[in-house]
Amino acid sequence: MQRTEYEHALYRADQVREIERAAIAAGIGETQLMQRAAEAAWALLQRRWPEAQRVCVLAGLGNNGGDGLWLAALARQAGRAVNVCELPAKRSVAAAHARQLALAAGAQLQAAARALPPADVYVDALFGIGLNRAPEGRAAQWIEALNRRTTPVLALDLPSGLLADTGAAPGVAVRASATLSFVAWKRGLFTGHARALCGELALDTLGIDVSAAPAPDARWLAPAPLPPRARDAHKGRCGHVLVIGGEQGFAGAARLAGEAALRCGAGLVSVATRAAHAGVIAAQRPELMVHAVETVAELDALAARASVLAVGPGLGQSDWARALLARALELGKPTLWDADALNWLAARPRMLPAGAVVTPHPGEAARLLACDVEAIERDRFAAARALAARYGAVTVLKGAGTLLAAPDARVEVCMEGNPGMASGGMGDVLSGVIAALLAQGLPAWEAARLGVALHARAGDLAARAGERGLLASDLFVPLRALLNGAA
Repeated sequence: MQRTEYEHALYRADQVREIERAAIAAGIGETQLMQRAAEAAWALLQRRWPEAQRVCVLAGLGNNGGDGLWLAALARQAGRAVNVCELPAKRSVAAAHARQLALAAGAQLQAAARALPPADVYVDALFGIGLNRAPEGRAAQWIEALNRRTTPVLALDLPSGLLADTGAAPGVAVRASATLSFVAWKRGLFTGHARALCGELALDTLGIDVSAAPAPDARWLAPAPLPPRARDAHKGRCGHVLVIGGEQGFAGAARLAGEAALRCGAGLVSVATRAAHAGVIAAQRPELMVHAVETVAELDALAARASVLAVGPGLGQSDWARALLARALELGKPTLWDADALNWLAARPRMLPAGAVVTPHPGEAARLLACDVEAIERDRFAAARALAARYGAVTVLKGAGTLLAAPDARVEVCMEGNPGMASGGMGDVLSGVIAALLAQGLPAWEAARLGVALHARAGDLAARAGERGLLASDLFVPLRALLNGAA
């Protein structure tokens, strides 16, 4: 594996241990790995907080605690005042050596201290990748005390309390200012609670030869852009999206999806909606072809001309909605399923036709898998894969750190997006974006990858004016710029 590819690879904890074992077998000792980890962390701490004169290390169990103890020795040797709050533990040979180095350098070690001493920077070296439960006892007390302070925190490998494989935090967890991951990226650093806990992320492979690393469990989302349009392009070659949605009171959802599809290059976009909404949507965006559809026969006439269906934005769960959904499933066209279309599908689980994309948020995902939201968030990777396998569709599991899963179990994680996107209509825009890419000929997996990336990047650009108050329609201008390489 090339190093650049490795730096986009995401691993489970057991795979990271495998990489470490291979490195040790190749001649890099455990003590050497610990020394390299401490040196990398100390270098990052000095770059990030060069004025810090007081360092407090929270040293826990295992080699994570050893990394912190070795860093304490380095900080003391550099003339910093160093306190170490350590949990009592039977340490490995390498970690015990690190502890002796810290003592010899003059670091003040406090076993199970009740209160954290003052510091300019705290180093979280409590738990590594082995934690699979909520922190307890003195460790939990220290984490709570740390989170009450405004002092910067550097987390070694991952913030303590965060689960390396899932991004879940079953109890209290450190809110780090920066996190330095060792050896390889852990997949849990990029989704779920991790987005609020990790702060700035950095990776140091500790000089390990990564050419023989195992295949990763997941990857960063990094899709290729669309090529320039052919000079002889016309609207008939750029696809025709039919948005099916807009129950009484929800015209905006259908309009947002439709305009997003236009902004992302679909040649034609039609909207099938309630008669009461047709005139309003057409007046707001005259480029949309808006049709009053009250019967399945009327839908058939529109669908015959469409190349892609986007089903669900504002659709509701009335008899009208159920009739249109049932018919959409029979049409055999590439289809994006969102919102109430997913709730309908949850009540009637089935494999979807080839080329389908589903875009659930955690609540919809829970209904689709007949579980609760907590189960989804405990392991978003497993949930995304389960959805793709159960419904035979490319799955976009939305949320902080959106996941994409294919029916063949491939998973990618979106690294972009921001909390300002937690507002009504954002999912409708995403539906239109992906539908437009499907209409322009991208396969379902590639359309979902590029669509999610564009949507997240557009959200980040739009949020430069502030996250609070960000509207879904604010993404339209940056979406167009991104698609055309102008942003």
